[in-house]
This record gives sequence, structure tokens and C-alpha cells, in this order.
Amino acid sequence: MESNNVRQPLLDTPAKKAADEVERLCIDDMLQRYCGEFGRWQMKHFVLTCLAWALEAFHTMVMIFADQEPNWRCVGSDCPVGSSYCDMDPGSWEWTEGKGSSTVSEWGLVCGEKYKIGLVQALFFAGCMIGAGVFGHLSDSKLGRKGSLTVVCIINAIFGIATAFSPNYWVYVVLRFLTGFSTGGVGLTAFVLATEPVGPSKRGVAGMSTFYFFSTGIAFLSGIAYVFRSWRELFIVSSLPSLLFLLIVIPFISESPRWYLVRGKVDEAMELMHTIAKTNGRHIPAGVTLALDDEEDKDGQRDNVVEGSLKDVLHSPLTRIRLILAIAISFTVSIVYYGLSLNVSNLKTNLYLNVFLNAVTEMPAFAITAVLLDRYGRKPLTIGTQWFSCVFCIAGFVVGGVGPWKTVRMVSGVLGIFGMAGTYNLLFIYIAELFPTVVRNAALGCATQAAQMGAILAPFVVVLGEGLPFGVFAVCGLVGGGLAFYLPETLNKPMYDTMFGMHEAESNRGRQVC
Repeated sequence: MESNNVRQPLLDTPAKKAADEVERLCIDDMLQRYCGEFGRWQMKHFVLTCLAWALEAFHTMVMIFADQEPNWRCVGSDCPVGSSYCDMDPGSWEWTEGKGSSTVSEWGLVCGEKYKIGLVQALFFAGCMIGAGVFGHLSDSKLGRKGSLTVVCIINAIFGIATAFSPNYWVYVVLRFLTGFSTGGVGLTAFVLATEPVGPSKRGVAGMSTFYFFSTGIAFLSGIAYVFRSWRELFIVSSLPSLLFLLIVIPFISESPRWYLVRGKVDEAMELMHTIAKTNGRHIPAGVTLALDDEEDKDGQRDNVVEGSLKDVLHSPLTRIRLILAIAISFTVSIVYYGLSLNVSNLKTNLYLNVFLNAVTEMPAFAITAVLLDRYGRKPLTIGTQWFSCVFCIAGFVVGGVGPWKTVRMVSGVLGIFGMAGTYNLLFIYIAELFPTVVRNAALGCATQAAQMGAILAPFVVVLGEGLPFGVFAVCGLVGGGLAFYLPETLNKPMYDTMFGMHEAESNRGRQVC
């Protein structure tokens, strides 16, 4: 018996050690080594999830057509040159396409009531600002990425369709605010859900590609608005895709494995990773499991939930300065992006064609930025694209608005939005990589809120005149680019899961540099 007791450990130890040996990897490492960084599974998941960006474009840009000022004509005689309907008797002029063509013609939002157009648009973006913060937090906590996306699409479908039946202006205002509340959560939730299962070397290009869906949505909306000229019909038709997305697309979208992991649902996360690997024609060996970035070197498996909030972000000096900079840059970028977009309407040409061309113009910016993103890094492009826009905004400010200079100013505006569209897209990737999983959507939500505040102010900048807005946009581009100098580069760095893991890695990197 004593001999057996001596021999047993000698015989069992190697086998036991092999059986107990577990390779614990963070999600980025497992994607790179076993699952594939952007295979068939990620492609399907990415496309389906990013369709939500087209929905956001519909609900946001529908205001351009629904709240437009239609053409008008004098009744019974030709209008005097330079005449305004504000100076004419009520029965001496009429709307060319009838009162039902837009909210402006139906409720008389002209002359002294014209401010109400800007008011409803500002309140829509105010709803976006609030919704971005609320759903940014909910998607990081119990609701999850997919759950949050489902909820915002339900709200969008309900209030978007209800808006078409508004009996008066003030009901319309309330419903647009509620639609904005849900719309604010669509883009950031879809972005994080689409990019989190993508490997680190492919994440930049994938993230830049999300905005193609937004621009494509705007282009399609211009065609829809051209066919459905009644603003009530337009709201119904532009809201139905949200309902179709819920019924047809959402069932085929998976939750983020990163969210599963930080919520302590390791089995669900591993099951999803096995599915990703199998669909991509890969295999995860036995004995390989997931771990958070602060427990890869520990034995055992964590089952508790790891949570984070904006309080944690603000408490840490490292993430606090990143959040402040992200908010400031998002604010200035949004003023320029939405300001230049709204300024296109001042060309006084075909509105439907203008919106279509504006959407198409943004796409080359996305493509060029995506190509350069992994070559030069996030930080140089964030600075360069803003200053590129700044240069052309300065040109638009100094040139005149008559004769051939009018064309120069128009081209300056197009090139200005070309540069800023690249920045607007890039910021989503950059900010997502600056913060760990437990607070990523909350941080993105804050940046999105700041962007919505910029969107609220943009219309008030546009009304300053033809040339002065370009000066304001130039200053915003210059300041935003300067602030980006203080952000760290995130190219080829892992996406951290926890605040502790990020602090440990950044501290070690700092010691290595020293």
C-alpha cells in the first residue's frame, strides 16, 4: 500500500497536469489565434447590425424634407420682383404643392412663426443627446448591446409612425423629441455591437465602414422623399424600416461576447466564440477559455459581474482627461459637420439632388480614412482631417459670395464636409478604443451627447449669414485638431475589458518607456 501511494503521484501527475492546464485568453487574443478576426461570421453580423445606421439616417434627416419651406406663387397675377409672402395679404398667394406637402405649409410656420422650425429640430437633437446617455449606460449594464438596440428600434417605430398623425404643431414637437430620444441610442449601440467581435487588426477598417450605411440611408431617403411628397406619408414610409428591422434582422444578430464576459456569463461568451470559430472554418482547442484582461494570469474562473459607470471614468485621472477631450472634440466636429450639411440648402437648387449628392460626397472620405487609418494611426488622422476641413472653411470665409467666388465657396463647403465626415466617423473608433468594455458605451454616449449639443447649435450658426459661418467652422476645426494632440494613440493596442486591466497595462507600458 505504501508503495502504491508513492507510485501513484508519479504516474498521475503528468496526465493530471495536462488535464488541468487551461489556456486563458482575452477576446482579442482568442480572435487572432483561433476564431479569425474578420471571417464569414463577423461579416454577416457586421452587415446586419450596421443596417441600423440607415434607420438612424431616416429618422434624423427626414426633417430636411418634412420641415422644408415649399415653393409658393401669387394668386391671379404675377408676383412683383423681390416680393415676400410676409408682406402680402393672406389670400393673394398659395403653396404650389398644397398645404400637406410639409409641416411649414400645413401649420403656417413662416414669417413670425419661422422660429418654430428651428425649435422642433433643436428639440429632436436634444432628445438624441439625452437618449445617447441613457442607452449608453443601459447597453453597458443589464440591458446589453442587443437589448438596447432592440428597445430603441421599437421606440423609433412607434413614435416615428405616430408623428405622421400629429394633430397640431406641439404634438409634433413632443413626438419628434421622443423619436430623437431613441434615435440617440441607435448609432452608438449598433457601432459597439458591430465592432466588438472584430479582431484588433481589422477593427479600424470595420469601424470606418459603419458610416457607409448612414450615408447610404440618407441617399435612399432622398429618393423616398422625392416619391412621397406629403410629410405625413414620408414619416410613415421612413419609419416602417425600423419595424422590418425588428422582425427580420434582430433575430439573426448576436449579443456581444465582450458584454457576456464582463457580465460574468463566461459560458455564453465561450459558446458564441465557438460559433464564430466554426462559421469561420476555425477551431478552438479544448482547454482554451476566455478571461478578462485583468485575470489572464490567474487560476480559476470569475463568475461575478464586473461593472463600471461614468463615476469610475471620472474618478480615474487617466480616463477623466480622455473623456473631457473626447467630449470637446465631438462637440466642435458636430458643429462643423452638421453646419456644413445644413448650409448646402442655401444653394437654392434641387433639394432632393442636394441631399443625395451630400451623402455621396461623404463616402470617399470614409474610404480614404479607412485606408490610412491602420497605416498612420488614429491620432494623426483625427488631427489632419479636422485641419483639412479648417483650411477650406477659411477659404469659404475669405472669398466673396458673388460671381465665380460663389462657386469657390460652394466647393470649399463640399471639401470642408469631406474632411469633417472622415473625422466624425473616425471618432467612433477612436473613442471606443480609448475606454474599456465596462464603460465603453457610457463614454461613447457622453461623446454622442456632446455631438448632439453641437448639432443643436449648428442651425443657429448657419443663420449668421453666408460667409461668417465658415469662419466659425474654421475656428472649431482648428481647436478640435489641437485638442486631439493630447489623446494617446490606440493603433494596434488591445481593447481592454476592465478599468483595472487598462490601468495595469498602461502603467506597465509607462514603466517600459521609462
